[in-house]
Amino acid sequence: MPSPGQIIDRATHSIADTQDSIVDSIIGARAEAARALIRQHRALIESDPDGAPIVRAELLAYAPDAAALQGAMAAGFEIVQRETLGGLDGELITLRGPHGLSTRRALAKLRRIDPAGVYDYNHIYWPTGNTVQAAPIAAAAAPPPSPSAGARIGMIDSGIDLTHPALAQSHAEQLGCDGHAVPAAHGTAVASLIAGSAANFRGALPGARLIAVDVYCADVTGGSTDRVALAFAVLTQAGVKVINVSLVGPRNTTLARVVAAVQARGVLVVAAVGNDGPAAPPLYPAALPGVIAVTGVDARDQVLPEAGRGSHVLFAAPGAELRAADLVHGYAIVRGTSYAAPIVAGLLAGLLGPEPDGGTQALQALIATARDLGPRGRDPVYGYGLVGEAVRSARLQ
Repeated sequence: MPSPGQIIDRATHSIADTQDSIVDSIIGARAEAARALIRQHRALIESDPDGAPIVRAELLAYAPDAAALQGAMAAGFEIVQRETLGGLDGELITLRGPHGLSTRRALAKLRRIDPAGVYDYNHIYWPTGNTVQAAPIAAAAAPPPSPSAGARIGMIDSGIDLTHPALAQSHAEQLGCDGHAVPAAHGTAVASLIAGSAANFRGALPGARLIAVDVYCADVTGGSTDRVALAFAVLTQAGVKVINVSLVGPRNTTLARVVAAVQARGVLVVAAVGNDGPAAPPLYPAALPGVIAVTGVDARDQVLPEAGRGSHVLFAAPGAELRAADLVHGYAIVRGTSYAAPIVAGLLAGLLGPEPDGGTQALQALIATARDLGPRGRDPVYGYGLVGEAVRSARLQ
């Protein structure tokens, strides 16, 4: 059975004749993929009131107090799973509502029982990029990468192929899926743009110590909020100071609380703004407070027509005509804000210093290098401006 990542890959993996047809297919891809996922897996997935996919009959509670949990149990709620978020000193509890009560009504009931608590659906988050066409250049053998001053980057995505020549000799490790590797095109491409190092390919921070958490594992409910939340906790506990998230979805109070807890520990969260088009509402986690939201530009430094916009946009980075590692040990041309975000994550990790406020200093340093593309100063299309041009110029020859 196809997972969310596989469904959206099918919806966007095509060669288009014109830019307009590319853009039209990309903007509608996530919504169509969500509808397809719900149609094909009604026993496991349903929609929230706004049509976003959620895990059927599951609700999430972030760090509820004992009295609130007891009240929920007395009202007929059942604990499905408890996860300790070790890096965040919190607990994530998955609940199922009383028999015969819809998921929507069960959530409303929980919020009435504990108005001060943090409860929400178990939303499913999606990759935010696509492969436009195969690149006709094979990978060359990778030289031993140079460690990037101990820089450590976390990544929440689909699985990566650590045997790809651009990653085979990198300082990368993969977590999730009960220790089984489930390589996917999206995660492999994103990882290569962060830390790839080969004779004819360079990511934003070649040889960086990348810790990638696969939240999909080819499962139908992959990309769910509980998996993303646990990944944030694992990476924070592992000591990373920058986390890239090239996934999008609706606002979720549980995820918002988890991201805030991560940021409170000095971790920079970088996220893609998404490819639902300029008129779409903001997507998350990019639009959460303090998250470094990244849009993409094409080879002419024009914002991608499909990229999201808004006051949360902080940076622009190359997001089209990019080559990234693929699953056949070559490279593919990729497009989307998914592939701009890892460039920014890599740049920030490379700027981090040992100071307690190293993240703030790195962010200020990157802002100082940004090339203003829109109206003077920060704007809702390009943010502070374009960074990471060197990654685009380091394309295969």
